[in-house]
Parts: sequence; C-alpha cells; structure tokens
Amino acid sequence: MVNKSKYSATYLRFLNLVQAIREIPTFPLMDPVEERLLSLLAAAWHVEKKISVLEAMGLTNEISATTAHRRLKSLRKKGMIALDTDEADTRVKHVVPTALAKQYFMTLGQALDKAQHAV
Repeated sequence: MVNKSKYSATYLRFLNLVQAIREIPTFPLMDPVEERLLSLLAAAWHVEKKISVLEAMGLTNEISATTAHRRLKSLRKKGMIALDTDEADTRVKHVVPTALAKQYFMTLGQALDKAQHAV
C-alpha cells in the first residue's frame, strides 16, 4: 500500500507543478484542447516525424478536424508552433515546434523529474 501512496503523491506533486507552470507569464494560456493537441504533436516530434497541417488536424478522434485547425491557428498566434513549407510541394505546410514550445516541454519535463525525486 505504501508504493501506491508514493505514486499517488508523486502524481499529485506533478499536477501541482504543472498548474504552477501554467501560471508562468512566459508561457501563453492554453485551453485543454490546445494542450492536448500540443502533446500529440510533441509525441510525433519526439520520433522526428514531420507532420503536415492536414495530418495534425486528424491526430485524434477526440478533436474534430475543424476544432484542431482552429487550435493550430491559435497555437501559432501564441508562438507555440510554426509552419514550414515542404521542400517538394510548396502547398504542404509542416507543423514544427518553436523555441517557446521546446522550453515549455523542457519545463514540464523538469517538473516531472522534480515530482519524482521529491522526498
């Protein structure tokens, strides 16, 4: 039972740290859909997959393509993503992380490390 309580405490510490990160003025406020979409994009970027806007709009059945497209536009305005033109077909745009997004993910990763190593 001690292990379950330890994992629960670790997760709760992480959630508290994430909430604190959300309040840092360095990062833009994101709604849950934007956060989910950004997380899905991060998983693709982690394996160095190029993801087009069209592919990003269909990353999950949880979010309609129209909603995903709106959120991609808002994430771009907030400076979390950018669009790169495909070298072979200039009509295709790839969604890429910005320096701000990379800093955001690094901060989340540090929060996870901190939550795991808290005594």
